[in-house]
Amino acid sequence: MSSRPQVSVISVQGEQSNTQLPLPSVFSAPVRPDIVHSVFVRINKNKRQAYAVAENAGHQTSAESWGTGRAVARIPRVGGGGTHRSGQAAFGNMCRGGRMFAPTKTWRRWHVKVNHNEKRYATASAIAASAVTSLVLARGHRVENVKELPLVVANDFESVQKTKEAVAVLKAVGAHKDVVKVIKSKKMRAGKGKLRGRRFTQRRGPLVVYGEDKGLVKALRNIPGVETSSVKHLGLLQLAPGAHLGRFIIWTQSAIEALDSIYGSESTKSIKSNYSLPANIISNTDVTRLINSAEVQAVVRPAGEPTQKKKHVLKKNPLKNKQVLLRLNPYAKAYSAEKLGSAKVEKSKAKPSKGQFASVLKN
Repeated sequence: MSSRPQVSVISVQGEQSNTQLPLPSVFSAPVRPDIVHSVFVRINKNKRQAYAVAENAGHQTSAESWGTGRAVARIPRVGGGGTHRSGQAAFGNMCRGGRMFAPTKTWRRWHVKVNHNEKRYATASAIAASAVTSLVLARGHRVENVKELPLVVANDFESVQKTKEAVAVLKAVGAHKDVVKVIKSKKMRAGKGKLRGRRFTQRRGPLVVYGEDKGLVKALRNIPGVETSSVKHLGLLQLAPGAHLGRFIIWTQSAIEALDSIYGSESTKSIKSNYSLPANIISNTDVTRLINSAEVQAVVRPAGEPTQKKKHVLKKNPLKNKQVLLRLNPYAKAYSAEKLGSAKVEKSKAKPSKGQFASVLKN
């Protein structure tokens, strides 16, 4: 996103105004799906509500073991007679009507700590991903009619009081198609959740981020799938639902202007204590394209290097192919000749002469 230094502001009527804003530095932060997923999983655990089985579940019967001598297991058994229940095993986790093994308790460690800086890294990464059109489309948002991402709407949007007016603004800026997708996606939940106050499921729509609420939240709260958030309280659960990057975000002008002061930039210090934006280790992450570029290949493979046909010869084993060996090590020829000469000398020393044979025969 650093290649586009400015972003346009669109009026509430959907017209592109002459106002151009510098793109906040947070949009150039590294997009790290691995960090976002890791942080999302841990943050999401902090929303859980404690649950447990009843403390006396499975023990609401009087049962005692019959002991040894009856050729039955020593598990506690229900007393009495005249019913199927009498004599049945009780209490154990393997018994019908017994307790569960290791009954769940409400004092389980539900909440998980997340490193502060790691959480900020994930949030900055999610904001940067929201400006990449391919990621937003891949997440399922319908942004075909949106003029550009990030979508910035004039500050008049914050003063909208009625839902009817808010819908008109969404239609004007091209975001209403995403709301229609949400309405059509509503369906009955599968499973037991239907009995627990979660009867329906639906997709996520656009997230509207504002600088100051002048009635906008109330106007948007009844539109399906549309969520709102202050720019000062952006969280990962809203920016990357399900740990999937690319949430469709509608920014107001005041919100986009406040990003540099919140997350910092090259010239502005962040209001967050001891915080600086994460930076890319390399500016272009397409390493394959870098390696195969003409500039890199000109250095790696100079002009005088052998052609592809001769290069194929170099792939042969120099231990078996003498020509390749001599090309890699020109001294190999002299070394082999020297070695051969020394071998002949040693052989001649070891071979006995005619005089030595005669002396051996006499003896």
